[in-house]
Amino acid sequence: MTEADFFAAAQTSKAWPFEEARKLVKRFLGGKRDASGALVPVLFETGYGPSGLPHIGTFQEVLRTTFVRRAYETLTGGHPTRLIAFSDDMDGLRKVPDNVPNQGLLAAHIGHPLTRIPDPFDRYESFAHHNNAMLREFLDQFGFEYEFVSASDRYNAGEFDDALRGVLRNFDAIMDIMLPTLREERRRTYSPVLPISPTNHQVLQVPVTVVDAEAGIVRFEDVGGTVIEQSVLGGRSKLQWKVDWGMRWTALGVDYEMCGKDLTDSHLYSGRIAQVLGGRRPEGLIYELFLDENGEKISKSKGNGLTIDQWLGYGSEESLGFYLYREPKSAKSLHAGVIPRAVDEYWQFREKLGSQPVEQQLGNPVWHLLRTNGYHGGDGDTLPVTYGLLLNLVGVLGAQATREQVWSYLGNYVADADAAAHPALDALVTSALAYNRDFVAPTLQRRKPEPNEAAALAALDAELAATAETATAEELQTLVYEIGKDPHFGIESLRDWFKALYETLLGSSQGPRMGSFIALYGVASTRRLIAEALEGVDLPES
Repeated sequence: MTEADFFAAAQTSKAWPFEEARKLVKRFLGGKRDASGALVPVLFETGYGPSGLPHIGTFQEVLRTTFVRRAYETLTGGHPTRLIAFSDDMDGLRKVPDNVPNQGLLAAHIGHPLTRIPDPFDRYESFAHHNNAMLREFLDQFGFEYEFVSASDRYNAGEFDDALRGVLRNFDAIMDIMLPTLREERRRTYSPVLPISPTNHQVLQVPVTVVDAEAGIVRFEDVGGTVIEQSVLGGRSKLQWKVDWGMRWTALGVDYEMCGKDLTDSHLYSGRIAQVLGGRRPEGLIYELFLDENGEKISKSKGNGLTIDQWLGYGSEESLGFYLYREPKSAKSLHAGVIPRAVDEYWQFREKLGSQPVEQQLGNPVWHLLRTNGYHGGDGDTLPVTYGLLLNLVGVLGAQATREQVWSYLGNYVADADAAAHPALDALVTSALAYNRDFVAPTLQRRKPEPNEAAALAALDAELAATAETATAEELQTLVYEIGKDPHFGIESLRDWFKALYETLLGSSQGPRMGSFIALYGVASTRRLIAEALEGVDLPES
C-alpha cells in the first residue's frame, strides 16, 4: 500500500479526523502561506488548566487533536504542522482540589497564580510546575510530537505584552462583547484585564481604568482600598478566561483547537474577541464531555475521573487511545468498568487492519492511533487470549493469584506460552491481576445451582470426564451447547444456561465463551469447579 493510495482514499474518507481536517484544507486553499508565498505550519493548539492533577480528559484533547493533525498532513500530502500544548498556569487558584496533600498550604494561596504557589507534593518549584510535569511525562511516554507552552513564561517574559496593549486599545469593544453575557452583579466588577496585587500577589477581580494603552498602565483599587496605577505588562497581570483565549489565538496564530461542550459559549465569544484584536477564531471540534460512573461530569478538583496512571494500571496505552477515538460527539462514561471492553475492542480492530481495503483502514481507529507515531500501513496483529477471558481466569484463581500461575494456565491455550514471546499479553496479565484484585474479586459470589441446573452441570462433568485435555475450544463449546439445548434439563434458553454457568462456576452474571474458558483453565480444573458447585447439592433422580 503506497502513500499515494492513502492520499487518494483520504480525500473522501468519512472518518471524523478527516472531516475535521477538511475544514483546514478549505481555510487554507493551497496551504497556509506567509507573505512571501512560502508554506508555513498550520498551528494546532490544546489547552490545559493545571489547577488540579491531570486526568484522561486532559490527555484526550492532545490525542484527538493529533488525529486531526495527521489527517491534515495526509490530505495535503505532507504540508507542515505544529502542535502546542498550552498550560494556563498564570490563572489564580480558585479552590483547593480534593485529591492533593497539604491542602492547608494551597488554601493559604487561594487567588495566587498557579506558578507562584508552592508544590504540595514538595517536588517542583510550584503547584503548576508539578501538574505540568505530570502531563508532559505522559505525553512524552505516548510519543506525541508537541511543543509545551506555559502562560506564565509568556506573560512574565513580556511575550504577550503587544497583545496586552491590543486588549487595552480595544478595551471598550471587548467590554461591549462581554458585559451582555454577565449577570448584573458581575458586570459591576468585571474587567478583561486582571492585575496582580503588589500587596498580596493575588490575581485581582476588580474593575480597571485604562490610563495609557501603549505603556500598559491601568488604574485599579488594590487590596486595602488604595487606588494605584500599575503596568499590566511583564507578568503583572493576566487576562480573563474568554479574553485570554481570544488573545492567545491571535498572538500565537492558532488555526485549530477543539474544546468540550461546556465551553461552547466561551468558544463563540473568544472568537469575537480574537476578531477585535485582529485575529480569527480557529477551526475546531466541540466534543461531548466525559462522565463518571454516576453520570456526573469529571472534574480535576473533585478527582472523580480516572487518572492516566489508573487506566494504565488496569489497561494499555493503546486501549486508552482507542476509547478516546470513538465518537467524540457522544458523551462517554469514564471509569474503570469500561477498560476491559476497550482493551478487547482495540485488539479486534487491530487484527482487522492488515486485511482491510484502504478505505476501511482509514476508518479504523487503530490506523489513526498508529499514525500518531508515523504509521504508514502494514499487517494486522492479534492477541492469543482476550482480556475478558484473562479476567475470568484470574477471577477463578482468586485475589491472591500470581503472574506465574496465570502463565501456567495459558500453556493450555497459547502456543509457545512464554512471557518473553508475548510481551503485550504479559502486560495484560499484570493488568488483569490488578483489575481482579481491585474490582472483580470483591464482587464475586458463586451461587448454588437450582436442581435442574445441577443436573445439567453433572451431565457436563460426565462429558468432560470423557474429553481429552487437548480438546479445542470449539469442540468444548459444542459440548456445552448440546447440554444447554437438551430439553431433559428444563433450561429455557441457551442464555439461561450460560448465565447459570457463569453464576455457579465463575461468580458473575456475565462471562466468556465457555469453550474458550475450559480450554484455557483446563478440563480437569473445570471439573473441580463443577464439583465445588455441586458440593452439598442433592441431584434429582434421572
